[in-house]
Amino acid sequence: MSYKLLITDSYLKKLKKFLKNHPDIFDRYAKTIEILETNPYHPSLRLHKLQGKLCDFHSVSINMNYRVIIDFIIRDNEIIPVDIGTHDDVY
Repeated sequence: MSYKLLITDSYLKKLKKFLKNHPDIFDRYAKTIEILETNPYHPSLRLHKLQGKLCDFHSVSINMNYRVIIDFIIRDNEIIPVDIGTHDDVY
């Protein structure tokens, strides 16, 4: 089953800033997004539901330092990235 990634203008702005500051992570980010669209439950993504003020969202890991916060709408097979950054930045 394939999932559809919906990129908002707000996320695109955050992504551009993130990749400008972390160009070395681009390849890993691209691989993460590719896996996310194919199988968001893949163990390497470490998909998990968030708690507290972000309880409506999920998180996937790019690596041990960087995360992507997503709005994971399973019923429509849609994934909407919301934020990207270090663990401390996005939480």
